[in-house]
Amino acid sequence: MNKRDIIIYKVTTGLFSLMILMGAIMYFVKHEMVREMFISLGVPTEIIYPLAILKILGIITIWFLKSSLLKYLAYFGFAIDLVLAIIAHLYAKDGGAFGAVIPLVLLIVSYIYLKKIYNK
Repeated sequence: MNKRDIIIYKVTTGLFSLMILMGAIMYFVKHEMVREMFISLGVPTEIIYPLAILKILGIITIWFLKSSLLKYLAYFGFAIDLVLAIIAHLYAKDGGAFGAVIPLVLLIVSYIYLKKIYNK
């Protein structure tokens, strides 16, 4: 294991986790604002709480579970969520797509370095 790879993995995963966790907490704390945003994007508001819970569980999975399969499923789930968020914001033309691009880039870098660390 290369120490530099581990540092890059932990920093990118940490930044990604903070961004996702802050968003998930906002789903609970500022529910009405999030609800209005979902409506403007044409997304059903019934998924706000389940999505927030899944985001929190995904972060826990990435950091604490040993199962490679569950980790990869968490990465895949986050990738789908972020790509769909980008598409929804682009379709709504509200300028919010960039807010999902940053965590997507962090997710990709985190995944690349996860593979580098654990495939050695």
